[in-house]
Amino acid sequence: MTEIDPNRARDHLANERTFLAWVRTGAAIVVFGFAIGRFAIAIRQLTALQGHPVRTAGMSVWLGSFTIGAGVLLVLAGLVRYRKTRAQLDAGTFEPAGFMLDLITILTVVFGLALAGYLIYAEKSLG
Repeated sequence: MTEIDPNRARDHLANERTFLAWVRTGAAIVVFGFAIGRFAIAIRQLTALQGHPVRTAGMSVWLGSFTIGAGVLLVLAGLVRYRKTRAQLDAGTFEPAGFMLDLITILTVVFGLALAGYLIYAEKSLG
């Protein structure tokens, strides 16, 4: 009879929970991107219905689309990390994540700063 290693099961369950956190975060970013794009479209429609000249903030749609793409890429990165970790756990050669976490951190910081810059630009040019 083969004995079940509780540490192995615990490690794999932790890996699955981590992957689900990647999925939740990616889904939230996709929804956020959709909200950015949809909000810009709604504001343009409301402005046109009120008879005012439409001052387009078309960058919001592109920013929303980019954010949706980033969320999808984040889920894919989570899947790659999950599969790599699963294989390492099975082989007994687990290595903690390094470059991927650095890259995601840097991209998140750059994206956050770009969003802040865009908000300041939009406030000054449209307001």
